[in-house]
Amino acid sequence: MKKLIALALAAGMVLSVTACGGSSAPAPAAAPAAQEAAKPAEAAPAEAAPAAETKGLSEAERKNEFITVGTGPTSGIYFPIGGAFATALGDWGYQTSAEATNATGQNIQNILNGDAEIAIAMQDAVMQAYTATGAYEGKEPAEDLRALMRLWPNYVQLVTTANTGIKSVEDLRGKRVGVGAANSGVEINARMILAAYGITYNDITPDYLAYGEAIDNMKNGQCDAVFVTSGLPNATVMDLGVQYDMVIVPIDGEGREKLVSEYPYYAKSVIPADTYNNKEDVEGVFVYNIMLVRKDLSDAMVYDMLEGIFNNISTIKASHNAADKNIDITFGVDDVQLPLHPGAEAFWKDNGYIK
Repeated sequence: MKKLIALALAAGMVLSVTACGGSSAPAPAAAPAAQEAAKPAEAAPAEAAPAAETKGLSEAERKNEFITVGTGPTSGIYFPIGGAFATALGDWGYQTSAEATNATGQNIQNILNGDAEIAIAMQDAVMQAYTATGAYEGKEPAEDLRALMRLWPNYVQLVTTANTGIKSVEDLRGKRVGVGAANSGVEINARMILAAYGITYNDITPDYLAYGEAIDNMKNGQCDAVFVTSGLPNATVMDLGVQYDMVIVPIDGEGREKLVSEYPYYAKSVIPADTYNNKEDVEGVFVYNIMLVRKDLSDAMVYDMLEGIFNNISTIKASHNAADKNIDITFGVDDVQLPLHPGAEAFWKDNGYIK
């Protein structure tokens, strides 16, 4: 990747920086005060102001850059939303492509290998890779992972059918459970949640299948319960609820308390009544998705990508209900635990979300 920030500085161009596309996402009220505090105190009237730092890329520079967006399986939510990111950045002037992947696990590796410029991933798996813990224990810490922005919350949904008699996480003992593809984000969720309730894979029969395949097995009586981690609503779960007497199993009680205490990237939540065939709210947890970005991209390019994303945010919001409700500049980056790329950090500071 070209060192675009060096070229931009050499050219001595000063580009104007805006908060996002239009006035629909204004900087928070604290931003002007932060800018005022940053002014030099008692500067001499005759003293020349320091040269403004060049940020972003020119239109000509964007045309020379190719961005691959790591998404997920074509049947999941990552794929349409990731595709919308590619479209938005393409409209901003970049050459782009959206790549279907096996989601979080593959996306983490693709970022580290340089096979994608940005990619969607669940934050719990990202932090385990970054710290070489949990599913990544024994591996080298993935310290080159960097964040671009926060995305939407993924709700952990444990689904079954009424004829299994499963009404709680504890009832999974002795059952065949779809835990997600091996080392996928869903499987990492399942492993951690079971552990919080004192359940190991020795206590169940795990099916290492993507949740779509596992739900098909459940329809055929070959699986008792399935972990699904996604935005709400999930089309596969909705289909199950139409055809069968589906039950959303609560993730609650002491197990949930232990989970959110040990892993701060999980938060308590509910699956609202009537999301599926559930007549009441169901207690649960969610974990945020974040957008990863290659560490070796120039600060100028990363800053510019964020400008392009928020100038074309309507394209992304139109891709899925989860994106419409949860991807916006006003949400900031407080929930992102992975270090931001310096270019992203500069963007979020300039827009008043980091002091």
